Amino acid sequence: MARILIVLTSHHTLGDTGKATGYYYEELAAPYYAFVDAGHTVEIASIAGGAPKADPASLDADEAKRPSDVRRLLADEAAMDALSRTIAIADVDPSGYDAVFLPGGHGTMWDFPDNAALARAVSTIHAAGGIVGSVCHGPAGFVGATRPDGRPLVEGVRINGFTDEEEAKVGLVDTVPFLLESRLVALGARFEKGGPFTSYAVRDGRIVTGQNPMSSERAAALMLEALAEVRAAA
Repeated sequence: MARILIVLTSHHTLGDTGKATGYYYEELAAPYYAFVDAGHTVEIASIAGGAPKADPASLDADEAKRPSDVRRLLADEAAMDALSRTIAIADVDPSGYDAVFLPGGHGTMWDFPDNAALARAVSTIHAAGGIVGSVCHGPAGFVGATRPDGRPLVEGVRINGFTDEEEAKVGLVDTVPFLLESRLVALGARFEKGGPFTSYAVRDGRIVTGQNPMSSERAAALMLEALAEVRAAA
């Protein structure tokens, strides 16, 4: 079966607001269990390594209202142990993976776009015929990724992600360092989107993107679909 790398943000502050951020629980948990339950090996890295923090806003105080995958993750000792000691992306050899998936959370907007090791991992896995995927703000990790000829990875590709409209609705247009949809379009992406905060995901060949937390399961399903097709053709 496939070996899949999940990479999380290590950035924990929401600009100058004084509020905490990080990765988004549902955007990690839903793909993680979709991959594991399908029999794949999943390894978790982060930008800085160690124990990255989750965005507190991604964990409802009422346990009953938390998505089932999030509840499962929090009760999973092995998964929580892996989260407490993630490998730094700079120490990852991307040649050993069949796919990489980037969950979102606003933290990604600060430490994903300009991280050379992350750009190298995404670029290397895609160039080798692997699958690259992300959800919500995770496509910030595609900003620095390139094809072997130097062109942006997303150029001419059908791409999705957290929309400018959604950023405006959560009141963070002036807080984030850039607007994700606008940046991807500037890189040549063919941005597609659904309604605000509804499930929507896009697959264009070996590139998968989802729009928001509600799109995590759909993005994971498209990742599995792409993996199955690549492996069947091998």
